[in-house]
Amino acid sequence: MESTANPVHEEVGLISPRKTSTSPGSGLQRPSWLPSYIQELQGLRGLAVLGVVIYHCHPRLEGTWFYRASLWGWAGVNLFFVLSGFLITSILLESRGRPHYFRNFYARRALRIWPVYVLVLIVCYLNAPWFIGPPVLEAIRTAPWWAYILFVQNLFHLLLPPAIGPTWSLAIEEQYYFLWTPIVRVLARPWSLAVFLCAALVASPLFRMSHLAWITPTHTLTHLDGIAMGSLIAISLHTLPLSRRTWLALGLTGMALGFPAAFTVAGGTASLDTALTMGFGGTVLASIASTGAHNPLNAVLRRGPLAFYGRVSYGMYMTHIMAFIYFGWFDRKMDAHGIIGNLAVVAFRLAVSTLVATFLWYGFESRILKLKRRFS
Repeated sequence: MESTANPVHEEVGLISPRKTSTSPGSGLQRPSWLPSYIQELQGLRGLAVLGVVIYHCHPRLEGTWFYRASLWGWAGVNLFFVLSGFLITSILLESRGRPHYFRNFYARRALRIWPVYVLVLIVCYLNAPWFIGPPVLEAIRTAPWWAYILFVQNLFHLLLPPAIGPTWSLAIEEQYYFLWTPIVRVLARPWSLAVFLCAALVASPLFRMSHLAWITPTHTLTHLDGIAMGSLIAISLHTLPLSRRTWLALGLTGMALGFPAAFTVAGGTASLDTALTMGFGGTVLASIASTGAHNPLNAVLRRGPLAFYGRVSYGMYMTHIMAFIYFGWFDRKMDAHGIIGNLAVVAFRLAVSTLVATFLWYGFESRILKLKRRFS
C-alpha cells in the first residue's frame, strides 16, 4: 500500500516511505495496526524543542515557580534522539531490500539536514563579530569551520560559539546514521542488530564513567543511549508479534521506571541519561501503541501547539540561540524590571524563535523537502 504522507513528514512521524512491510524472508514485518504516519510523534518533537528553548532561558526564570522544571529542559535532546532512532531505523528496515538503498537514504537525509545547517553556518560566519566574536576573516581562519563541515565538532575539546552550540547533537546523529545505515543493510538477522544496539546501551554509561581525557562532554560514545533505544524499539516492533496492548503496557512500564529513577537515584550520576532513555523510550513506545486513541493526551500530541512546534522543531532548535543573541537589546531593556522583566524576556524569546522557525519551515525547509520524492 502506498503511503499518502507528504515527503516533508519524514522523521516526524512517517514510518515507511512506500510499503507497509519489509521484503519477504527478512524476518521483519511492520505491525498491521501501525499506520504509516504517527501523528503523536509530531507532538513529542514539539515538546522536546520547547524543553530545550526553555532550558536556555532558565537563568531568566530564577525565582519563579517553574524554575526547577526549566532546569530539566536539556533532556529534550534525549527525547529527540529516541524519536530519531525509531523513525530513521524504521525507514532503513523497510527500505533495505529496495534498489538505491544508500543513494536514497543519504540524499533524503542531506535534504533534511544540510540546507538549514549550512544556512546557520553562513549567517554566523558572515556576522562573526556578533555571533562568534572575532572579525569575519579571522573567524574563518581560526574557528573550526572544517569540523562543522565534517560533523565532528563534538569529538574535540572545542569551545563552540553559543549560536552554533546546538550542532553537537546534530553531529552525533549524522555520525550514527553514517555507520548505522550500512550495518542495517549488512546484518540480515534482527537479533544481530539488537545485539549491536544493546551493546551501545551498555557502553554509553560506561564511557560516561570512564573520564578518559579524549572524551568530550558531547562525545558520541557517551550519548548513544537515546538513538540506540529508538532503533531497538523499531526493530522490536518489526520483529516481535506482540499485541498493541502489550506494547502499550511495556511503554508505560518504561516511563514508570525511567523517570522516577532519573529524578532520584540516577540524578547527578552517569546513569542519568540511561534512566531518561528508559523513560523517553517508554514515552515514544506508549505514543506509538496508543496512536489514534480518542483521549485528551493523544489529541494534544496530534494537533494544536505541540504538533505545530514539532513541525518547525528543526529550524527552531538550530536558530533559537541566534535569535536570543540578535535580540539581546530587548534583554538589556528588561533587566531593570526584575522578575516581570525576566518573564517578558522569556516570552519575547519564545515569540521570536517561533517566528523565525515558522518562516524557515514554510519559506525554506518545506520547499526543499519536496525534492525528497526524487529519492523514494
